[in-house]
Amino acid sequence: MGVEVKVEGLSMAFGRQQVWEDVSLTLPAGEVSVMLGPSGTGKTVFLKSLVGLLKPQRGTVHVDGCNMVRDRERDVFEARKMFGLMFQDGALFGSMTLFDNIAFPLREHTRKKEREIRDIVMERMELVGLVGAEDKLPGEISGGMRKRAGLARALVLDPQIILCDEPDSGLDPVRTALLSQLLIDVNTQIDATMLIVTHNIDIASTVPDNMGMLYRRSLVTFGPREALLTSEEPVVAQFLNGSPHGPIGMTEEKDSATLDAELAMGNGLDFQTREIVPQLEPSPGLPPRAAVHRRRERVLGMLATLPHAAREAILATMPGHTHPTPPPAAPDAETLAMEPLRVDPSTWSPRPEGQA
Repeated sequence: MGVEVKVEGLSMAFGRQQVWEDVSLTLPAGEVSVMLGPSGTGKTVFLKSLVGLLKPQRGTVHVDGCNMVRDRERDVFEARKMFGLMFQDGALFGSMTLFDNIAFPLREHTRKKEREIRDIVMERMELVGLVGAEDKLPGEISGGMRKRAGLARALVLDPQIILCDEPDSGLDPVRTALLSQLLIDVNTQIDATMLIVTHNIDIASTVPDNMGMLYRRSLVTFGPREALLTSEEPVVAQFLNGSPHGPIGMTEEKDSATLDAELAMGNGLDFQTREIVPQLEPSPGLPPRAAVHRRRERVLGMLATLPHAAREAILATMPGHTHPTPPPAAPDAETLAMEPLRVDPSTWSPRPEGQA
């Protein structure tokens, strides 16, 4: 099973440019999470900070007892072996075949023999649907195949945490849908903790157990996907609806004068609530996701802390969970007048003589 990643008070800046500050969240073990946000909000920087490739100025990232921000580089290097990284462009070596690209981490970081390496690589290539393409070069295959090869390479060291940086970038809607299903299937089979950075609302609404959003150098929200998809926060609603009207501008945030002008023109922020579609399930033939039961117990435990709309959406999408039956309404006077009088003989006694 994957391991929990606990982020507390993380702040990152490059010189005077503050990327984000005081970010705190927990990636639950074995669950799939998504991080949304407009371009330029530091989502990729956040991924690199989790794995210890960049060092934030403040805060901690705890992974299985190691602080990826402050611990010795030797300890961080060892903890980094728990991670698998799927880069935005695949980051494949153009002069290597797909087989050699996927085998590269095994040859660099283990002492396994070539026969064992071949078995592992072919197993991972089969997992992502690339059997038969072992001898092809990255330049000879489609963008979707390069994405899958990048995912296979991220899986060869049996990671407990998988970080995916915009895996849908450059893919058409069909390939994006296939990749979404592949990510769910991978989580089903290896039960790893996963964090996906994306702009794609279809991936965000169908794949994850949890969702978060970075905006204006801070974490707007992070929690069960239903909480974000029903959020009334203007920046979240604008992003989910893909509307030009709202706090997000071409660079990042709009100033108050621009927002006031939009409101004066009737371009308000009363966005239509996005329909919550069912989360993707594993492909036929695969077992149920182990994360589903763990998430159910965790989310039901925090239900009382969530907004009403999120609670309703969570209860509606949880299989086997029903709303409590409301008490029957009290009958009105007209109904009572039409009902026959029913008397319980055990409690009835004759009226004493002389009483009206």
